[in-house]
Amino acid sequence: MNCWQTTRFDIDLAEPRVMGIVNVTPDSFSDGGAHATPAAALRHCEQLLKDGADILDIGGESTRPGSPPLPLADELARVLPVLAGAVTLGVPVSVDTYKAEVMQAALDAGADIVNDVWALRQPGAAQVVARHGRCGVCLMHMYRDPQTMQAAPMAGDAVPGVLQFLQHAAHDLRGLGVEMARIVLDPGIGFGKTVAQNFALLARQGELLALGYPLLAGWSRKSALGAALQGDADTPPPPAERVAASVAAALLAVERGARIVRVHDVRETAQALAVWRRVRAASPAP
Repeated sequence: MNCWQTTRFDIDLAEPRVMGIVNVTPDSFSDGGAHATPAAALRHCEQLLKDGADILDIGGESTRPGSPPLPLADELARVLPVLAGAVTLGVPVSVDTYKAEVMQAALDAGADIVNDVWALRQPGAAQVVARHGRCGVCLMHMYRDPQTMQAAPMAGDAVPGVLQFLQHAAHDLRGLGVEMARIVLDPGIGFGKTVAQNFALLARQGELLALGYPLLAGWSRKSALGAALQGDADTPPPPAERVAASVAAALLAVERGARIVRVHDVRETAQALAVWRRVRAASPAP
């Protein structure tokens, strides 16, 4: 499927798309506090577009391991002022939330996509998306919840469990009348998985693509990359020093069929994809 239907845009997925992360939070694992005011966040949106972002993803609540839930009023106060400016920039805008009330308010304000780490399992969330009739949705796999997911991650081979979960989540949503063209799936890198399980999901990404939905890959600055870079050091490099690894993971995900990569480092990722496109164009036909 080469198109993602969203509120205002049919996003062409014949080419991979870059989703730029806009964290309107004081406590996100990588860039918390960097864009915590509406004006700063909107400037960041504009810069991401200059750097090559195709989609903006705005989130007001951190879902890093161990993060506490955020009160509804606080999330709305963070997200809606930024969203009001972002929807005027001419690109699809996603809201990263699991709360039905935030989804509804964001869609009412013109958001194009709901990006939900809970895959619409929270009360009322699936109904908000189904009632809208057109918005895009990204369903992500998360094992347990942000408070416990890394304290007790999945056991064994994660790929079949992730595949089964995403298959059921998409099936249930389609049962509510949501068209297949509106749905994208995300294996949830770092959400309740061990380092080895995260890399297995990348290596075996084709098994997830067999479900028939476009795949979003969210490797940017994740702890699994830090573990890969740690070597003999006492501690892994901090998130801001995982840029090259993040770009490599995004390229590997695209090479294995991902259609959207969700990233902090838009310029570097877009440059790498430009090289990838040139190589692909120069390759002989199979």
